[in-house]
Amino acid sequence: MNSIKRVRGKTAALFAALGLWAAAAPAAGAATAYPERPIRLIVPFGAGGTTDILGRVLGQQLGEALKQTVIVENRPGANGNIGSDAVAKAAPDGYTLLFAADATLVINPTLYSQLPFKPESDFAPISRIAVVPLVLVANPAVKADTLPELVKLGGKPDARLDFGSAGAGSMGHLVGERLNRATGMSMTHIPYKSGAQAISDVVSGQIPLLITGLAVAEPFLRDGKLKAIAVTSGQRFPGAPKVPTIAEGGVKDFDSPSWYGLLAPAGTPEPVLEKIHAALTSALQTEDMKKRMVELGAWPVVDTQAAFAELIKADTQRWSQIIQAAGITVQ
Repeated sequence: MNSIKRVRGKTAALFAALGLWAAAAPAAGAATAYPERPIRLIVPFGAGGTTDILGRVLGQQLGEALKQTVIVENRPGANGNIGSDAVAKAAPDGYTLLFAADATLVINPTLYSQLPFKPESDFAPISRIAVVPLVLVANPAVKADTLPELVKLGGKPDARLDFGSAGAGSMGHLVGERLNRATGMSMTHIPYKSGAQAISDVVSGQIPLLITGLAVAEPFLRDGKLKAIAVTSGQRFPGAPKVPTIAEGGVKDFDSPSWYGLLAPAGTPEPVLEKIHAALTSALQTEDMKKRMVELGAWPVVDTQAAFAELIKADTQRWSQIIQAAGITVQ
C-alpha cells in the first residue's frame, strides 16, 4: 500500500511539474519571438515639443535595437492623461508602449481629483531614458546674475519677482515653488498656455523670470536675449557647463530635473519587459544617441525596472507635498 501511495505521489508531482512547464512555455516562447510586428510608442503630447522630439529619437533607436518598426503616435490632451490612459487600457503584450514625462506620472495624480488610470498599478515601468535639467532664466534687465543676487533682490520690500512656466502644475511651476520654499523668496507664478508664449514674454520684458527646459532656452541664451541664473539639476549640464546649479548657488541638495521614461501596460510578460529593457540599454549606450541627447538638452539614463518604479513612487510623494503646500490646482 505504501509503495502505491509513493507511486501516486510521484505521478502527481510529475503532472504538477508538467503543468508548471506548460504554463511557463507560452511566455518564454512569446519573449523569444517578440517582436513579430510593429510596436506603437504612444507620446501623450503634441508634435514638436520636447516629449515628442525625444520620443521619436527613442523610437528610431529602439526599433533598430529590436530589429522591428516602432511607430510613434501622438495622443495629446489633458496634460498627458489621454495618451497615458490609452496605453493603460491596451493589451499587455509589449506592442503598445508609453513614452511619458514625469509630470504625467508623478504630478497629475495630485493635481487631478480623478484620473482615468492609476499610475502605480496600471503600468509596468521599464526605465527612465532621459534626465532633462530645467533652467532659471532672466531678462537681461534683471539686476541679478546669480542665484544669491536674485535671492537678495527678491528680499527687498518693493521687489516683485514674477516667474513664468508652461502652465499651472507644470514641472517649471513646481520647481519654482520648491525654490521659494528653499530660499524664502516670494516669486509669483504666472502660468502660460505654452512654453513658447512664456519665453516670448520674458524676452520682451513682460515678466522677469522663467523656468523652462534648457534646450528651449539655449537659442535665446546664445543670442543674449536671456541670461541663465542656474540649472535645477544636481550637477552642471555638459551642454551648458558655465551655468551653475541651484545647489552651487547656496541651496543645499537641490536637485529637481525633469525626466522621461518608458512604460508598458501592467501585466506585460516579464520576459518581454526584459527584452525591451535590454534593447533600450543597448540603444542608449551608443555614442550617436548620447550626442543626440546632449544636443536636445538631456542626459541618457537607464534604470532597473525596480529602481524606476521606486522613483515614480518617491517623486509622487515629494511633489504632492509641494502641490498641497502651495495650493496648486488645475481647472
